[in-house]
Amino acid sequence: MSEAITKNTKLKRLRNRVWDPGHLIPHIRALSRTLSACRESELQREAESLRRELSAGADHDAPELLVAGIALATEAVRRGHRIELYDVQLLAVIQLARGHITQMQTGEGKTFVAVTTAAHLALAGRGVHVMTPNTYLAKRDAATAGSCLTSLGMTVGLTPEQGQPNEKRIAYDCDVTYGTGHEFGFDYLRDQLTLRADARRPLGDRLLRDLSSGGSQERLTMQRGLLFGVVDEADSVLVDDAGSPLVLSLAGKGTAPDLDAHLAAREVAKVLAEDVHYRWDVSTGHIGLMKEGRNRCYDDDIAIPASVLLRPWTAYVEQALRALHVFRRNVHYVVAGNEVRIVDETTGRILEDRAWQDGLHQAIEALEGLVVTPEKESLAQITRQRFFRQYRNLCGMTGTAVGCEAEFQYVYRCKVTEIPQNLPSVRRILPSRFFATPKAKHKAIVEDIARIHATRQPVLVGTQSISDSDIIGELLSEKGLSFQLLNGLQNAEEAEIVAHAGERGAITIATNLAGRGTDIKVPEYALALGGLHVIVAECQLSGRMDRQLIGRCGRQGQPGAAQTFVSAEDTLLKRFGKWLGATIRRDAEDDLETRGDFSRPLRRMQQAAEKQHYLGRAKLLRQDTARDTLFGL
Repeated sequence: MSEAITKNTKLKRLRNRVWDPGHLIPHIRALSRTLSACRESELQREAESLRRELSAGADHDAPELLVAGIALATEAVRRGHRIELYDVQLLAVIQLARGHITQMQTGEGKTFVAVTTAAHLALAGRGVHVMTPNTYLAKRDAATAGSCLTSLGMTVGLTPEQGQPNEKRIAYDCDVTYGTGHEFGFDYLRDQLTLRADARRPLGDRLLRDLSSGGSQERLTMQRGLLFGVVDEADSVLVDDAGSPLVLSLAGKGTAPDLDAHLAAREVAKVLAEDVHYRWDVSTGHIGLMKEGRNRCYDDDIAIPASVLLRPWTAYVEQALRALHVFRRNVHYVVAGNEVRIVDETTGRILEDRAWQDGLHQAIEALEGLVVTPEKESLAQITRQRFFRQYRNLCGMTGTAVGCEAEFQYVYRCKVTEIPQNLPSVRRILPSRFFATPKAKHKAIVEDIARIHATRQPVLVGTQSISDSDIIGELLSEKGLSFQLLNGLQNAEEAEIVAHAGERGAITIATNLAGRGTDIKVPEYALALGGLHVIVAECQLSGRMDRQLIGRCGRQGQPGAAQTFVSAEDTLLKRFGKWLGATIRRDAEDDLETRGDFSRPLRRMQQAAEKQHYLGRAKLLRQDTARDTLFGL
């Protein structure tokens, strides 16, 4: 370590002693002040000196190296963005560098925490992957990091969605590489396919290649290993998205060869009756044919297209039933450009180039009267859990990690640490309101928006589905109120709209967490009116999602308020608490509102839903691990 960094005798005493992370912050501050007097060339020499020590085998999370690396990173952030990190941000960086998942409330500056952490870890010289939930955030944060890490002589890359291998290889050769969590996983799968193909080449071919390149051939893989992974919105990337595996597939062209089977199954599904021909488990979404139903599928009046079947005939009928009864347009999917596009159930984002498996996607295309496309051919797959835990050092941050501690520890071997807020919260949580019907709930929401809007206080409404957003938007239009409607595209335009949701008089409707990761700035004149008012239009299956939405208001000690609206027909109640729906309807008054407080049973229902989803993810991981043991990736 260089003389400039180690001249502080207090820093030397940090070696080989038990320490508390908070005790390092004064040392980081002191060293940062010393480094602030350095020229950029001197700063780069300090970084290079530290890089040599880490490359020689020193632990990146040793106390004295944490202080030195984080001090260098904070000075780079200060020079690039004129920002001094808060003590709580430094505490988060320390815990991330130690491999923790940190819970930081919305608005506490997670973007710069990620940049600082990545800079410190990148000093090891083996590459850091910073993962975000969507492409927009990856581009934005890569630009943020690039404008300050150059002062340390570091390079920052962005792995493009579906980019060319050479382009991606350049990005992965950078000190810090930004991208979406799923794209890092897909690139890993692509690399495995490349290595598998190379292993099958005759030995003579590989020898000729080595001779022709003089022993300095280009690396076959795009990635250069999985060492450090920093995950932004860790609960979204590591937990919510982990319910489905990463599947690298090859799309077919033209029309599905089993088109007639899907069309026939669609017609059969329309004549089958629940509890007579099939059972529907609303809590899981599973539909299974009963004996009577299976017999009905083979009746003489059913023309089974046996010549085109790619799977058992009853499997087509069950998928047609799921398409007809379980999956809802503008909730689970949208139809755009004559294509079915999946909507992420937890974030409201519209997922591009994704398709359901096992014929479900084709069943929905048939139901919607669209061209039924061929099923995609799976080339390789891996669960997100098994991919992410291949990183030797994994860490992440989110506003809602508490509640997932057991899963983070069991699956990813990461401890959850709650970071205190920089300023105490003064957010007001108003009592939840309960209604017998969705129509009564929507009417009350719009009346509440109109009342608040009359004071010019900004309002943000979070809905669970695109259809709910449209309904509330139509009711607002009838009242002559203007608003912004977001559908979860997660692009720059959407982020710009969310950023202005705190302006005086603004009304913003966002499907689920549209615009997640974007800072909502509330000007002083809007703060004087009470700050941002958040309306939760429907409880999510996971209470963490509700807390994420509520966390958009009252950030950094600012005023703000939030209120939840519930109807007896909301998805959470229909799937996990039909008894509560019946109680709400029974106790409803003339205006169809029930004055009782059912917040505690609602929380229990969300816990039941979260447990069910966790068990599903655990089962998926077990199956993937067993498959890999038997067959390899």
